[in-house]
Amino acid sequence: MLKGALVLYYFFALDQPLWAQDDVTAAAITPQDCSLDCIRQGGPGCEYCRITRADVRKALGFNSLQAFGSCIPWPCFKLLGEEDPKICQHYVQAPNDVKVEVVNELNPKSDAIVVSWKPSYYGIAFLRGFQVSLQALGGSSVACQLFLFHRNLSLPASHAEMVYKSDPFPGLPLGSQYAVTVMALPVPEEWERFYRSKIFSTRSCAEKNGLEQCKKDWYPKHIEVQQEGTAITVTFNLAPPNLGIRSYFSLCYANGKKKYTDITPNSSKNKTHHSYQLNDLQEGTNYTCEIAANEVDAVRKTFSVQVMHIQNGGSSTRSVTPSLALMIPLCLAVVAIIVVLLFALIRRRTRLQITNLDIKPDLIKQHKESGTQEEVTSLQRNRLTPPRLLICYSSTDGPAHVKAVMQLGAFIQQHMATQVCLDLWNSLSVAEEGSMAWHCRQIRESDFILVICSQGLNHRPQPPQGGDDGEEVDRELVFGSNTFSSNAAVQLIGEEVGRAKTRGQDLSKYMAAIFEYSKETDIPTELRLVSHYMLPRDLQLLFSHLHGVALHRPGCYLKVNHISEEGFTELPAGAALQWAIYEARMAMTAKRHHYAEGGD
Repeated sequence: MLKGALVLYYFFALDQPLWAQDDVTAAAITPQDCSLDCIRQGGPGCEYCRITRADVRKALGFNSLQAFGSCIPWPCFKLLGEEDPKICQHYVQAPNDVKVEVVNELNPKSDAIVVSWKPSYYGIAFLRGFQVSLQALGGSSVACQLFLFHRNLSLPASHAEMVYKSDPFPGLPLGSQYAVTVMALPVPEEWERFYRSKIFSTRSCAEKNGLEQCKKDWYPKHIEVQQEGTAITVTFNLAPPNLGIRSYFSLCYANGKKKYTDITPNSSKNKTHHSYQLNDLQEGTNYTCEIAANEVDAVRKTFSVQVMHIQNGGSSTRSVTPSLALMIPLCLAVVAIIVVLLFALIRRRTRLQITNLDIKPDLIKQHKESGTQEEVTSLQRNRLTPPRLLICYSSTDGPAHVKAVMQLGAFIQQHMATQVCLDLWNSLSVAEEGSMAWHCRQIRESDFILVICSQGLNHRPQPPQGGDDGEEVDRELVFGSNTFSSNAAVQLIGEEVGRAKTRGQDLSKYMAAIFEYSKETDIPTELRLVSHYMLPRDLQLLFSHLHGVALHRPGCYLKVNHISEEGFTELPAGAALQWAIYEARMAMTAKRHHYAEGGD
């Protein structure tokens, strides 16, 4: 009991007026005002009720809640279980789809949020209510809201699609991080899956009020750089007068050296723009500069300054004798004639050699003229998190194949900006949920699914029979732990692909791949509709698929460093992947020879 009380140590919020919500949908259920007597008796209009601090004080008979730290543990037992203790002794799964929604808040310095969620259908018939707590990360401020159903209510499983909402949590400072926790009631002892948490941030001042109203978030948007001789002139827009920003600073750095400049504009001359000089910069050097308001934690605007070489205008003239003036053009003419003759001779020999080799010079010329160039690109910055990739495979091809899959996952996660989900790395979660349940959840939550196809996956062997203590059975027990769940997951993926194809939906979520020691016929029929790759040859294509980056454009192509077929082995993870693929190829070759010679 004490352990449960410590885990559920939350705080109840004081009674506060509710904010009007204009965006409540028909499917959302919002809290009601009702008494504890109505909840206990199961009267009408008490389906989903908010419990205030006054209700708790009345139920416990205390004038204050200091004995429980402004909160009570196990609210179901204290508020509903006195008459019938069995009503609070059932297991209820944690809620799903916890979301945080910003609602209107008149104070320009704070936000208000509403939390929504869906109940789990596991134990929903015994669900008695919810408790929602909000805590600032790195701080001690906590708010708590309690909602209860009446004691006679029993929800069906179909009610798990209904959306429940909390009351607003107002007065949250802008630019702060919070953790919101939604807990399903009741919470029996020694039960851990009763809550769901989500971390979120309130809006910044600029997001809520606009950049021109925020002193801390303001930064110059318009910057112009001009070079006149050795002086660099920078012009930028000033902050609005209402922000009270009187001074600025500029910082330029290159080759390990920094140049700091204080800027104090004269608002009487120009209230919108100001120009200042950057002096003593080295010629032929590219500087990276920052400009910002001279305020604590002010946002800095970055721009570049390229200092050109200044050429001296004067040049000394030399007197040239008439004989020398005549000899110079003559020598130049002789040299030009010799160069033309040598070029013609070399060109004739080249044509003869090309003719002997039966190569068409027009094609070579066309290839040279249309030669592509390398181009540097960057990933999309609007994605907050890297793409989530689930890798499915079969372990029936032995430990060498499993090792190759694991090294592939490590390479993708380290050098392809992708979060990889692999059962080999989540053995505790797989053991806790069950292999099939874990795969189903990952298929649902992942952005992309990559199926590593091999001979064992395509053949789908039968489970080993009992009573055989031979080496083969031991091998199946060691390497076949995920075989049947993987095959079932592949069948599930195939069904999803078929349905998506029938409905004309996008199939880019699903991919198939084979290592160089496998064959394309190892790809199951249901996965022939999706993109499939040969690894490691097609690592760049896989990168393009995961990040939506075009590898080819008219007149140029994009080259990703250390992901090309030749360059990936320069990385430690790439070398490990190459060696794992080599070992798997040798193991697969030995296995084929063994079966070809009539081995069991």
